[in-house]
Amino acid sequence: MAHRFDQSRELRKRAEAVIPGGVNSPVRAFRAVGGDPPFIRRGEGSHTWDADGNEYIDYVGSWGPLILGHAPPAVIEAIIEAARNGTSFGASTPLEVDLAEAVLEAYPSMEKVRFVSSGTEATMSAVRLARAFTGRKYIVKFEGCYHGHADALLVKAGSGVVTLGIPGSAGVPEETVQFTLALPYNNTNAVEEAFKRYKGEIACVIVEPVVGNMGCVPPQKGYLDALRYLTSRDNALLIFDEVMTGFRLAFGGAQELFGTRPDLTTLGKVIGGGLPVGAYGGPAEIMDMIAPLGPVYQAGTLSGNPLAMAAGLSTICHLRDNRELYGRMERLSATLVEMVSEAARDAGIAMTANRVGSMFTWFFTDAAVTDWTTASRCNTEAFGRFHRGMLEAGVYLPPSQFEAAFLGAAHTDEDVRQTVAAAREAFAAVQV
Repeated sequence: MAHRFDQSRELRKRAEAVIPGGVNSPVRAFRAVGGDPPFIRRGEGSHTWDADGNEYIDYVGSWGPLILGHAPPAVIEAIIEAARNGTSFGASTPLEVDLAEAVLEAYPSMEKVRFVSSGTEATMSAVRLARAFTGRKYIVKFEGCYHGHADALLVKAGSGVVTLGIPGSAGVPEETVQFTLALPYNNTNAVEEAFKRYKGEIACVIVEPVVGNMGCVPPQKGYLDALRYLTSRDNALLIFDEVMTGFRLAFGGAQELFGTRPDLTTLGKVIGGGLPVGAYGGPAEIMDMIAPLGPVYQAGTLSGNPLAMAAGLSTICHLRDNRELYGRMERLSATLVEMVSEAARDAGIAMTANRVGSMFTWFFTDAAVTDWTTASRCNTEAFGRFHRGMLEAGVYLPPSQFEAAFLGAAHTDEDVRQTVAAAREAFAAVQV
């Protein structure tokens, strides 16, 4: 029976009257895929239910944080217990120390960590810190990598920016981004040339070690090590933006998986257990430049919020004590991605897939996707038809060709079986 979206449509109409575009984050508007964006009322495990009662197998997972699934009992109980003691104090709390110690235990590259309220705050602050530490102005980022919506980083930023066809952002002065060098991802020569041209002037290179914001794009062999070598040679800092990959690809994130050690790391998503949070950290020598110890100012009224700290600590402790979950998510993700890819081949659909751990993307192209140039050649109209077909069949995928999907610890073999069956039906409606 076809899904009904009457309540979601009514909510969307109300939202559009009071919220720009009816959404508080652009990709939620479904502009790239068409159809009706469902308003989600609740989630449990690997499933969500919308305002009309439609049920979905969810591969968005709040865009990555919900690695344990929706409403895991231990995390919910931790939030409730913290809330009973008060929701915010504007003062330090024991939970901040507990979570900081848990994060540092998992990330040997960090000796100190500072909590903020979002990934955008984390990356913005890390770049400011890198500039202060090196005394330099230029920063290197990569096309298709999204590091939040701070002005200096909103250049060729992938994610919702390209989903909406926006080249950068209005309101960002040219003067703000004149020291931002946007280079092609997975291209070591381009980085080497930048360091030759701006020798002694580049403060940092910031990179998603596995890109999730032009779809899932892994680093080519040796790429991260090359970034490590080039930055060290020129006394620049290497920043790993692990807001998405942290605690997801492995307990110690991408730097554990690939064995490359950055100078600074930014985190978010999983470390908040579904609540707003961000963090940045690194060696004490660098981190001690932050106020009140040093001259780099950064502050936040809700930084270290006790509810977010409680949710994050519960999530991380569960992952630490049950590391076999990573192997299980690897197995399920590999099965899911390959079986859907096989279904596409059977249907004569031009599609390729990228996956690292429990992050993955099905790209509607027959070419390998290794950077923004190759990702941008995908057939986004075909993806839109596929997305609508999957939603109608009860599978909720990211509503953009340029966003990674996520499988979590709550997904089951039955979820995978149903998803593959839904994909076979959806491919029948995709004409490419």
